[in-house]
Amino acid sequence: MIKLSKSDYEKIVAHAKSDAPVEACGLIAGELSGSDKIVKKVYILTNVDHAEEHFTLDPKEQLFAVKDMRANGLTPLGNWHSHPVSPSRPSDEDKRLAYDSSTSYMILSLMDDEPVLNSFHIEGDKAEKEELVIVQD
Repeated sequence: MIKLSKSDYEKIVAHAKSDAPVEACGLIAGELSGSDKIVKKVYILTNVDHAEEHFTLDPKEQLFAVKDMRANGLTPLGNWHSHPVSPSRPSDEDKRLAYDSSTSYMILSLMDDEPVLNSFHIEGDKAEKEELVIVQD
């Protein structure tokens, strides 16, 4: 299970909407509690591709985020990105680029009136939905 605060969820949605139709992206960090992942911080990063169907995290921002995680005792938990006009599920490219099977891959769809956020465990060409709980702050 992965737990995300409502305020962090809203932060992701707001950024994704402001970047649309370009895919928005970032990292998530927090702590592990047994098999649960508890997100403590969401990082907003620049999609250096500025593309509508692809994202690449800005390397300098990614390095800064990892340094910030270490400085604050947080564990890297995964990444997130938006799908402005497609469902909240990994594309073939998302699966191909999912290099770390211990990572959570969150995908926010903006294709409908209400945003849909899901988290996935991706290994090879298989994607399994993780239980995602949005908790009140």
